[in-house]
This record gives sequence, structure tokens and C-alpha cells, in this order.
Amino acid sequence: MALNNTFVKNIKHSIGGAVGKYRDGGGMYLLVNASGKYWRMDYRFDDKRKTLSFGVYPTISLAKARQRREKAREQLADGIDPGVSKRDEKMAKAITAANTFELVAREFHKSKSDSWSTSYAEKWLRGQEKDLFPYIGRLPLATITAPILLNALRRVESRGAIESAHTLRQTAGQVFTYGVQTGRCERNPSADLRGAIKPVIVKHMSAILDPFHVGELLRAIDGYSGQPMTRAALGLSALLFQRPGNIRQMQWSWINFENALLTIPSADMKRSKLQKINGRPHLVPLAPQALQYLAELQQLTGQGKYVFPSLRSGERPMSDNTVNAALRRMGFSQDEMSAHGFRATARTLMVERIPGISPDVIEAQLAHGKSGPLGMAYDRAEFLEQRRKMMVEWASYLDKLRVGAEVIHLRGAA
Repeated sequence: MALNNTFVKNIKHSIGGAVGKYRDGGGMYLLVNASGKYWRMDYRFDDKRKTLSFGVYPTISLAKARQRREKAREQLADGIDPGVSKRDEKMAKAITAANTFELVAREFHKSKSDSWSTSYAEKWLRGQEKDLFPYIGRLPLATITAPILLNALRRVESRGAIESAHTLRQTAGQVFTYGVQTGRCERNPSADLRGAIKPVIVKHMSAILDPFHVGELLRAIDGYSGQPMTRAALGLSALLFQRPGNIRQMQWSWINFENALLTIPSADMKRSKLQKINGRPHLVPLAPQALQYLAELQQLTGQGKYVFPSLRSGERPMSDNTVNAALRRMGFSQDEMSAHGFRATARTLMVERIPGISPDVIEAQLAHGKSGPLGMAYDRAEFLEQRRKMMVEWASYLDKLRVGAEVIHLRGAA
């Protein structure tokens, strides 16, 4: 006799009584004991008696248990062991649960972070945690389609962070590519999203590129009435055209007055972690004008670690906004000039205004990526003299601009 919902609901296990076993047909029965009510099905496969579990009542209703029984009977008719099939499905679900976007992304990050710079590794993971994990982190990697990924990226785009949205598409693509390589998914849906996000409007670092206005800038630096250290940082930014971080974090141990050379350790350069460990130091020849700035500074800060220490604590370098704030104080807006702009100023004017300087040598002194036979070896000692000559010529050119001897600014007739 088949079971009904009322019977299943009301039947109870009597204290001290035997286990109840109530059949519903087709091998299925309700097993009632002191701990609960369990759906079971007895069947034979390969002449062996086996039992299949369908779950616990009331989580699994009578109707649901019957559906599972019919599925098992169909599998038996097709020569499939329903117990083995259930085990395989359970295993597949466990594998899927272990292959969510977040878990695979963290695994990929862990495999790569040793070769990335610390700052990039932190930035990479921070972007995932903020903008992708909350929306697709729990989804199995293989189930994430291009529209699903795009929906997450649209949230970033909608708040105006267009560049971040593009970056996240690329970093998500790294995760999917890693998933393909490790068998977690079959393709990378981020590739289908090229052109789907608003384009980034590239805004170059503001920089003064006209010789006449560079002369005005240099005269403004000479007349700067703020902290002497800040004035020197401005002057050396123009003379050395290194990255702002390398200027403000400059240490006295890096400077060799006798050889007129600034040696920035590889670990302090903008490089990958592996390059920081194995790379050569970056050499910056010092023109007499740069040495004069440093000699004056040595009397002020030479007893400490940093050439430009923080006014609050000599244990730290000056703030990364100090030079930019000084430029604003001198009347140069954010759209006119920035601390990073000294690099563009130097590169542009040397290429356009100073004959005989190889662009490869300039790029080498900027510590940009190496290109060509000269660029590939720019930091070897035999090329040091070329850079020495260039830095002296550049400093002399700036002196001419400062006094207005290099250019004559023609004003329109009234």
C-alpha cells in the first residue's frame, strides 16, 4: 500500500520500539527511528543488493522522494548504477564549489604575487575584493558568461571609474585564462567584452613643454619662498627628471659627490619584484648645478637618512604631494604642470631643442623600458659617459632658459 502525506507527517518512532520501515513501492520506503525519518530505496545492480538514500523528511517531501525514485529506476533501466551516479554528482558539485571565481582568483594571485611588486599585488587583489568578488565571487568559474561579467563591470563604470572597469576586465581575464589552463573552465569570457565598456580618455601628465614658459617656471623655483628643502626638490626635479618618488625618497647614501653620481638601488625603482631583486641600480649623473643643490641641502639634512626628510619626522621622506603643492603655490595649475611633468618636459625639450642627444639615451636616463641595442645595455658602465655629457648639457640648457638667453618671446603688435 502506497504512503500518503498525512501518514508520513504523523508517523512517529515509539520510545524503545523497533525501527519502522514503511514501504511506498518500487523499492522505496520511509525509515523511521529515534533520530528522524529517512527515505531509502533498495535495488539490485550486477546481482548485488544495494541501498540508495533520497534524503530526510520533511526536507525531502513524499513527492520529491518519489521523483528521485523514478529517476533511479530510469537509470537502472539504462544500465546505470544510481548509487554511483549520485556519488559522481556529489563529487562534481564539490569540485564546482571549489572552483568559484573568488577561490580561483585568490589561487592565481598567490601563484603570481611572488613575481609581482608588493604594491601591484596589493592593488590587484584590492580591486577584486572591492568590485568583483561581491558580485561574481561565489559563482563557479565555468558558469560566468560575458553578460554576467559585464554586469559587474557596469557597476564600476556607472560610478565614473572607467579606467578601473577596463583594468578589472583585464585582471578578470587573467583569472579565466588561468582557469582554462588548470581545467576549471573552457574559455575566457572577458575577451568578448572588448569595446563593451566606455573608452578611457587618456589624460597625459600635465607638463610645460614651451621653452619660454619653462624659463618662467625655473625663475619661479628660484624665487620660491617656502621651505628650502621644497625649493631644492623642485630644482632637482627639473635637473634630474627622475620619477617623483625617487626624488622625494632620495637617500644620502645614494649620492657620491666625488664621482658626481646618484645611484638609485634596483629595489627602489619602479620594477617587478623579480627585477627589483635581480636588476642593476639606476645611475643618474649629477651636473654641477645638481651638486650645488645637494651641497646646500647637506648642511640642512645631511645628518639624517633622507635628502628630503618629512618635516614631522626625519624617519620618513617628504610627502608625495609636497612638490605638487609648491607648484600650485607658485601659480601653476594642475592642468599646467605636475611633479611627474618634469620628465615630459626634459624628454620633449632634449629631443626637440638640443642636437646630438640620442632618444635612446634619454629613455635610458628616464628608466623607461629598454629598446634597441643601445637601450638594452644603457645601464652598463661603458654608456655612463654618454649620460654624463647629456646631463651637463641639459643643466646648461636650463640655465639659458632661466635667464631668457635661449628663446625670445615675440609678443603680437598692439
